[in-house]
Amino acid sequence: MSRVDGHRYIRGAAAGAVLLLVAGCGSGDDGGGAAKALGKAEVSAVLPDAKAMPGWRTQLEPDAQEPVREYPPTVCLTKDKAKRATACGKITYYGVAAYVRKPDVTSLNYWVLAYPDEKTADTAYDAIVEYYGGDRVGVGAVPVDIGEPGDEREANRAGMGTMGGPATITQLRVGTTVLGISTGTQGKKAVSDQEVKEFAAVFAERAQQAQNGEKPSAAVAGG
Repeated sequence: MSRVDGHRYIRGAAAGAVLLLVAGCGSGDDGGGAAKALGKAEVSAVLPDAKAMPGWRTQLEPDAQEPVREYPPTVCLTKDKAKRATACGKITYYGVAAYVRKPDVTSLNYWVLAYPDEKTADTAYDAIVEYYGGDRVGVGAVPVDIGEPGDEREANRAGMGTMGGPATITQLRVGTTVLGISTGTQGKKAVSDQEVKEFAAVFAERAQQAQNGEKPSAAVAGG
């Protein structure tokens, strides 16, 4: 087990033996892992699967695709065409996964954008987080403290998102990948800060595990 401010999440035994990862460790350092470009299967594996998400029902199985240049992934959004070309035109593979939790009808979406190198991912992250940051999740959005997972990160919550209830959007960069997480609910109770932090920690660790040449195994606690 690993902890995020006292809250446990699960990591693979092999990874725990050899890695000092950022997720939940209070450091922005990537532990010395190589920031390598990921292939299609690796991108798919970065996305948390049903085993990594106890207590959540799978709505969309983890899946990765090679983008069509003329039609970048819909999750890659920027404020202008120039930044869109930089951030979205150089994606090598992308993947998405989605989950839902009852009885509060809470949705949880993950996406990953993979790039050929860390410099390109860094530039893309800056353009994408500029779009998704601040009030993009909803009017009056406020930052959520998620610690220091990944190389760069930002999370914001609004009291009313697209589903009518509280919503969050989290953006991360881990090496050559840009990651996104969104939550939304039809109810009145927001996904807690602790859960938002845990989702970010787990997702960042899975991306780092993949870039270290390992099979991603980090998972949320619960069930």
